[in-house]
Amino acid sequence: SAIPAKDAAGYFRLPVDRAFSMRGFGTVVTGTLAAGSVARDGQVELQPSGRLLRVRGVQVHGQPAERAIAGQRTALNLADIEASELSRGMVLTEPGRFRPARSFDCRLQLLPSARPLRHGAPVHFHAGTAEVEAEVRLFPPARMLRPGAEAFVRILLREEQMLWPRQRFILRQFSPVITIAGGEILEANGRRYRRGESPDARLSVLGSGDWSAVLKLLVREAPLGLSLADLIARTGLTPQELAIASGSTKLRWLADGEWLTDPDQMEALRRKLLQAVSDFHSAQPLQPGLGKADAKAAIAPGAPAFFFDELIATSPELIADGTVIRRRGRQVVLQQPEEDASERIEAAFRQAGLAVPTVPEVLGASGIDAGRARAVLQILLRSGRLVRVTDTLIFHAAAIDRLKATIETRRGQSLDVAGFKEMSGISRKYAIPLLEYFDRLKITKRTGDRRIVI
Repeated sequence: SAIPAKDAAGYFRLPVDRAFSMRGFGTVVTGTLAAGSVARDGQVELQPSGRLLRVRGVQVHGQPAERAIAGQRTALNLADIEASELSRGMVLTEPGRFRPARSFDCRLQLLPSARPLRHGAPVHFHAGTAEVEAEVRLFPPARMLRPGAEAFVRILLREEQMLWPRQRFILRQFSPVITIAGGEILEANGRRYRRGESPDARLSVLGSGDWSAVLKLLVREAPLGLSLADLIARTGLTPQELAIASGSTKLRWLADGEWLTDPDQMEALRRKLLQAVSDFHSAQPLQPGLGKADAKAAIAPGAPAFFFDELIATSPELIADGTVIRRRGRQVVLQQPEEDASERIEAAFRQAGLAVPTVPEVLGASGIDAGRARAVLQILLRSGRLVRVTDTLIFHAAAIDRLKATIETRRGQSLDVAGFKEMSGISRKYAIPLLEYFDRLKITKRTGDRRIVI
């Protein structure tokens, strides 16, 4: 019969029903391809272990083929694994798309012929080719499901299994081993509900088949939105299907379709960021702005860099200035004590030439407290009037420019440390750090114990 296009276009999944070794070929697995397609020399992921394997060869209905598609009886010759490492119930999938689970939430229909199903009842779970022991967890206040009834239920599995949204399954009781219920998986590794919280409304959305409503629910539950990989793993939809489902919502894609966000949540984060930056300006008037890394850790921990950059870029009152965030139009304005200290600090380094004093010595003579003095020093460094050569050595820009001009008159010549000391009139204490500084600027290039002026 014809295979629906959506199955063949979906993500590859092959539940394994047999695994064996064939002379001249090696390890072979067989099964009915549940979705997607697989080709010779392609790569697949073994679930639930996550191990990546290469497909040496493909057979469809016993005949060699270049590719198998959904619905076909398929045999795969796998490289880099022994048949003894494979077993019925494992699943081969497209790499990086799905994640195994130890529990799932579902819509369960108890057969009329079954006995009442109690909370905590042990059962056999069957899906695809997998069979595993499991336990039924009824959501409060229910403690028992009556024959013929339907309810939202959580199933705990004894072993990790590869599950996917809307997958059908059956439950069998232990003794006698008979089928008692069937259901549909709505969410693998379901969220933790608060005491007294009913999951019915939420699970009703997940099981509605309205993918636009499902996306809105999932994205709004995530403070920062969800990545494309997360959405695929949680819905089983392709990027094209996700784009269509999100098209009728206010949800917005970032990073060329790699991240889906809720504009209302983004606006709330922008307000928090604006408040954090404003508070920082009030508390630290001599600082240019709040550090981006600190702001991200406080406002959007765990967010990818492009998400936080988008948050700043779409905030009309904020601007990213290098590694800091500040309010637009905001400039550092020094009060008279800081202005006087700035002049003292700059003069101390300007008058010292290349034999500069220590930073604590200069700041101690600035006339203001240490905290404000360090802030004024940073302003002078950012303005370019002072130049930091090492963590502990700072020079006036005019002194560095004069030395640079002197060095450049010797372009093409070589210098050793002694010659540099003689030329600049400074001790080794300053000569080595300055030479390394000019190496970083590519004005000089170290070759052994000498420098070539480039």
